[in-house]
Amino acid sequence: MVVDDLKPQVLIIDDEKGLRLGTKRLLESEGFIADVAENGTEGINLARSKPFDLAIIDLKMPDLDGIEVLKEIRKIDPNIVCFIATAYASYETAIESTKLGAYSYIPKPFTPEELLLQLKKGYEKRLLILEAEKLKKEREERLLEIAYEKTRLKTILNSITEGALVVNKTGELVLYNSSALKYLDLHEIFIGDVILEILPPEITEMIKKFIDSNEYIPNSYSTQIELKPNKELIVEATCSPVPHADGSLAGVVTVIRNITEAKKVEDIKSQFVSMVAHELKTPVAAVIGFIKIILDDTFGVKPEQQKDFLNRSYVRLNGLLAMVNDLLDISRMELRKTQREIKELDIAQVLKSTLDFLELELKKKGITANLSIGCSDCHLMADQNEINRLFTNLISNAIKYNKDNGSIDLEIKRSGNYLRIRVSDTGIGLKAEEKAKLFQEFFRVKNDKTRGISGTGLGLSIVKRIVDSYAGKIEVESEFNVGTTFLIFLPIKENGQSSSTQK
Repeated sequence: MVVDDLKPQVLIIDDEKGLRLGTKRLLESEGFIADVAENGTEGINLARSKPFDLAIIDLKMPDLDGIEVLKEIRKIDPNIVCFIATAYASYETAIESTKLGAYSYIPKPFTPEELLLQLKKGYEKRLLILEAEKLKKEREERLLEIAYEKTRLKTILNSITEGALVVNKTGELVLYNSSALKYLDLHEIFIGDVILEILPPEITEMIKKFIDSNEYIPNSYSTQIELKPNKELIVEATCSPVPHADGSLAGVVTVIRNITEAKKVEDIKSQFVSMVAHELKTPVAAVIGFIKIILDDTFGVKPEQQKDFLNRSYVRLNGLLAMVNDLLDISRMELRKTQREIKELDIAQVLKSTLDFLELELKKKGITANLSIGCSDCHLMADQNEINRLFTNLISNAIKYNKDNGSIDLEIKRSGNYLRIRVSDTGIGLKAEEKAKLFQEFFRVKNDKTRGISGTGLGLSIVKRIVDSYAGKIEVESEFNVGTTFLIFLPIKENGQSSSTQK
């Protein structure tokens, strides 16, 4: 039975005593050297204590699952040819064990002939592996510089952020770096593994274009792949041929570049340009329409109507100017070119000043504003203009979207290392789907109650950016037709400089 003068060393790990000892006797009668272990822990310890050519591992054992034992034994010696044996055969466990490096899957009960045939094939593979290892070692001993070159290459590969993965023309793994494993979510792979079936199908398809072709293809192929849902991870994979010296195909190299952020920026830019164009188009078209009517003598527009049209144009253009200024502020924040003067501010005083500034608006709607100061020291380091803008936008919204004769409650107090500022109104409130979009550029709540309320749709986006720039946070609680509450948390201690700085 034994295919070589050498006696194969076999490790049998099975908690069934009769099967374990019977298998041992069978194998020894056929020229094998067999060691047995009654559980997974003992089997792992045996694998550590001496070398084995083959291992038969029971899938179900009282201490460790056979898959876990397989993993540990493969860590001890990746070249051991392992078999998973069980009476609980399933397609899923067969696939999993094969992925983890098992050579084959042996369902129980098995006949002696079936077992010996499997072990013969496994031992032949083991001898081929050992011979390859021997040749590899001899080659490296003869060509020490090649070994140094491989080390340098591996160091270089692992130092780059792009993933790199090389397979030969039969689809076996030749080279890879840690970035490739991270992007493709591969953990248990080894040099020499055939990996095409576990790669994303888009990459496998590109690689097969090279290795299935009868001719050498000098081109490269690229594709973009969403590896994690909701655009959490998007990569660009490029496959290129690796030639032999004679010009024939040696293998295929795949370079994987993370383009998630670039795609997000691209999407945001496209959406932003589209929204800006839409928001600018409406007021400009309205003003052009009013002017055309005034200039066209056939309409016979009376002076009082002309004045009305001009007033409407003024309102539209004034809103347009406010929008442009808001867009410039957002752009400066995005480019980090906002000029800041960081100094100590009394936030309670800022809130009082903001209420005084908006007093006329409060009186127009008969709204009562209540300010509660729950801290003796309400100071923090910040820029005066930014903080004024933050609370002016919030309180102005609380007025505009409030009901007549409603109220606004403001509260400031310490919360851990933060100042917590609460702005609550008794206004129209938000629906769940509206709340989710609240801080998006140009988003405005549209219903019967908001039809006459003007605004650019950028105020809360600016508020969010200001809060984020101080490493703070903002939360929203709202109930439709009841009211809305904003909770702003600003760090009490800020590491900013106390002089004028570029942000």
